[in-house]
Amino acid sequence: MGLNLNDKKAVVAEVSAQVANAQTIVVAEYHGVAVGQLTVLRKKARESGVYLRVLKNTLVRRAVADTSFAGLADQMVGPLIYSISSDPVAAAKVLSDFAKTNDKLGIKAGSYAGKVLDKAGVQALASVPSREELLSKLLYVMKAPVTGFAVCLGALAKQREEVAA
Repeated sequence: MGLNLNDKKAVVAEVSAQVANAQTIVVAEYHGVAVGQLTVLRKKARESGVYLRVLKNTLVRRAVADTSFAGLADQMVGPLIYSISSDPVAAAKVLSDFAKTNDKLGIKAGSYAGKVLDKAGVQALASVPSREELLSKLLYVMKAPVTGFAVCLGALAKQREEVAA
């Protein structure tokens, strides 16, 4: 059953709201993916803060018109699942990780920072560490000199105790 005009307007408004806050959109062909597997994919997307939905291409084209994602409209052909995220890496990472274990999901294209990405570009974006991973690595690097200094002071204090004894 098709959507009536009000339903279509609601979908366009919902997608437009997601696109307004998005940094990345990735589209993938999902033909042949089982419903149970799509449920697992949706769960992973929710956990990563990614808006994931199967949508009519014409409605998404309207939602991305006059945005930095407008160049992606040429790729919106066929049965597609849309992954939209405010995290630059999350949308690509969710679909790319799922595609590694499911050959029926094929990444088609993506858009990041106003540039349209092909499949290789999306996979390269997915390989970038997430914000949390980068922050934890930065904290480790910042903590290392302090830890080293504390260990050195402890060794020095132990050495002085041995000399005094």
